[in-house]
Amino acid sequence: MTLRRILVICLLVALLALGWVNWRDVSSRPQVRNLPAPTIFKQPANIASFSFDPQNPPADMPPLTPGESAECVSDFGANANVAGQTRRIDATHATLTVTQIKVTLQLKIAIWVPTDVTQRVIDHEGGHRQISEYYYRTADRLAARIAANYMGKQVEITGRDLDAASMEALKQMGSEITEDYDRELNPEPTQLLYDSITDHSRNEVVVQDAVDHALKNVSMESPQPASPAPSDPR
Repeated sequence: MTLRRILVICLLVALLALGWVNWRDVSSRPQVRNLPAPTIFKQPANIASFSFDPQNPPADMPPLTPGESAECVSDFGANANVAGQTRRIDATHATLTVTQIKVTLQLKIAIWVPTDVTQRVIDHEGGHRQISEYYYRTADRLAARIAANYMGKQVEITGRDLDAASMEALKQMGSEITEDYDRELNPEPTQLLYDSITDHSRNEVVVQDAVDHALKNVSMESPQPASPAPSDPR
């Protein structure tokens, strides 16, 4: 037998062995094809306006940032419910496969203005509201993209109570989806740029022009927050 023929036979044997290993790997996995797409429920934005006495603000009003006389507080909420199937391997080991994800989205906007507010300040806070509504417009697509990364995901579960461990793993993945959504949505840099352009309503810039400019140029002109972002109500 020639050396060339021997090499060809060895190559064929190797390919057959590799195919057998891959087939066993695929056949041993739970079927995750044809899973439904994540379900996203985007509730309508809830917008409310309040007036307050600057000398005696209500207890439930968020504190104003230094130099501000009014504020627009936007709360982007998300709740991800993750379900799955558990395939037990033995008494203390199992494989959990994500088979269903439902995400509910909310946006609550509260505009707080003093009783002696000027129209310029009202318009300025309306600009903050527009920016929040702009980000919320496509929030369902963002949530669907993030949740899709978890569909069919498999997690190895261990412990004496596999059901409880599976529930905890599903809860953790729901939290991760929510955290990813909060991080990627992030309208904060645009809100800060808008305040920088308008000098917090103190200059003559037209509100709509400032909103449009902030949305278009935030990636290039975003200012750094003067304080930690989570503490800024805008």
